Amino acid sequence: MATSFNEQFDQHGAWRREFSLRLKLLAEWLKDHDLLDAAVAERLRRLEIQVRSDKLMVAFVAEFSRGKSEMINAIFFAGYGRRIMPATAGRTTMCPTEMGYDPEVPACLRLLPIETRLQPQALMEWRMVPEKWTRVDLDVNNPQQLAQAFERVSETRKVTQEEAHALGFWHPETPEDNPVSDAQGMVEVPRWRHALINIAHPLLKQGLVILDTPGLNAIGAEPELTVSLIPQAQAVVFILGADTGVTKSDLSIWREHLLPESDQEDIRLVVLNKIDTLWDALSTPEQIQSQIDRQKASTADILEISPSRVIAISAQKGLVAKVTKDAALLEQSCLRQLEDALGHGMLDQRQKILGSAMARGVSHLRCETERVIQMRKRDLTEQAIELKGLHGKNVSVIRHMRSRIAQEQSEFDQGGSKIHAVRSVHLKLLREVFALLGSKALKAEMAELTQALGQKGLKLGIKRSYSDTFDKLRSHWTRVQGLIGEIQSMLTAMFRQLNAEYGFALQVPDQPDMGACLAEMEEVQRSHLQYLSLGNTFKLAQPEFAERLVRALSTRLRGIHESALGDVELWSKSAAAQLDVQLRERRQSFVRRMDAIDRIQQAAGGLDERVQAIDQQIAHLDQLEEKLASLAERLVSAGDTVAAAQEPLSA
Repeated sequence: MATSFNEQFDQHGAWRREFSLRLKLLAEWLKDHDLLDAAVAERLRRLEIQVRSDKLMVAFVAEFSRGKSEMINAIFFAGYGRRIMPATAGRTTMCPTEMGYDPEVPACLRLLPIETRLQPQALMEWRMVPEKWTRVDLDVNNPQQLAQAFERVSETRKVTQEEAHALGFWHPETPEDNPVSDAQGMVEVPRWRHALINIAHPLLKQGLVILDTPGLNAIGAEPELTVSLIPQAQAVVFILGADTGVTKSDLSIWREHLLPESDQEDIRLVVLNKIDTLWDALSTPEQIQSQIDRQKASTADILEISPSRVIAISAQKGLVAKVTKDAALLEQSCLRQLEDALGHGMLDQRQKILGSAMARGVSHLRCETERVIQMRKRDLTEQAIELKGLHGKNVSVIRHMRSRIAQEQSEFDQGGSKIHAVRSVHLKLLREVFALLGSKALKAEMAELTQALGQKGLKLGIKRSYSDTFDKLRSHWTRVQGLIGEIQSMLTAMFRQLNAEYGFALQVPDQPDMGACLAEMEEVQRSHLQYLSLGNTFKLAQPEFAERLVRALSTRLRGIHESALGDVELWSKSAAAQLDVQLRERRQSFVRRMDAIDRIQQAAGGLDERVQAIDQQIAHLDQLEEKLASLAERLVSAGDTVAAAQEPLSA
């Protein structure tokens, strides 16, 4: 039987905890041996945060009554022995619901009132205002209380057609898509705009985030879902009915919000749910399977994806089978196939990406630390040669050598002015990069688009404003790339000169790759274009929707800019710290050389003792270098296997 998603996620969590522990132990070892400079410490900190706080989001997307909530129950919460997410007939999840774990927040359900759509703040901003959410405390040890609390996500309220229109649920121009009005002309809409569930479920504690979305109407009215949340998901499970196949509204969701890029297909899974509706007592198992296979092939053809990405299951029977421990029914439900696809698709891909990032980070750590060790060894070797040359020399020769070392030190100190000048230019260019990618510049570039979207009535020419905004942003990125290249060239020239003049081993770190950020920005632009189509003309005419749209866009772009700034900051800090370390080591070398000469002058026989001590220090550095290589290799190998060796780190 295929390994369940829960078991595979446990293994992924064990790997992350193992790697995090090894990083901490490496940091302690480096600190104990005075090898933890600012750049190395920053790299270790970022790696540890990245591996510890890495989130894996699975987004479940479908129209109403496709069985999303039941599928979440079957895959993640069958251990409770009952349904946790509401999964009765009809519409259940009425608002987007995120499930995750934050140890700083007590177990609770937080609900954001639907009326907040009438205000300009983006969803991300509302997250920062917890007092505006309705909070329901949860008892994680009481499945019945959990289930009752979660039923609140299905709450609705009655509003007038005008209110429904303002909230984004009523569109006079497309009456066929509007909800049914009652005898008084009132319309039923969700009571809540967004729900956040925070519980200490074992999978959620390890970084899993589950996103449950409630159908086309809600997705289209909440731009942040398709612009920010869904694109960040490591896997998107698109659910259809096995009996109905791809309906018109299903196809609208797929084409408008989920159509993958050519290189993204592996994170999109299409699930034909409720195959138990095809289990006909008058048909043979072969006939039933043939019907399911035809539906899978037809679905793949309509959605233009590989047939291997379409999986047919019965979430309801899978949940029953897990609760009753019915192995035969679990096999018949095919739920394990979906769990296996999620595990080997999403988790394998995520662990590969994370492992690759960790390997690169560890490689940089090793290079920077080895550079310090090599410099110490070279300084000690030169000092040993210098001292051995004093054998049989008289006092005047030794005194002359002391004078020569003092002269070298003086010349070295005078050279610091050149380094200071280059650093000033470096910081000036860096400030310009930070200004171009800062929130103030982004807001200024978004001003024209904000103004265009804020106009009353039809937004004619909005695509031009949209295109112009992204052209300006791209010009900023081009300027940033030019500045980074300028800084890189300047540092390369300075490091080459210092290496030649002082025998340093400086190496400029690889400049940050802005290409990935540009590609992400292009993806944001493409994902937003759907909102500017003719089909959304009337929706864009609503100032509330237009404002939500531009805020969602600004939030996503700000995240891209902040990520790029973090990479630039680490790159700059790595170069500066490397120079600081080698300058400090050289100054300490002068002190050690002078100290050795003074000792030789004061005591006969001190020369041989000093040379012997230096040889021992070089041997110790050789041991440190070997140990560093061993620790780095073990860290990288931990990315390939969870069962890494448990040998403790020692000096």
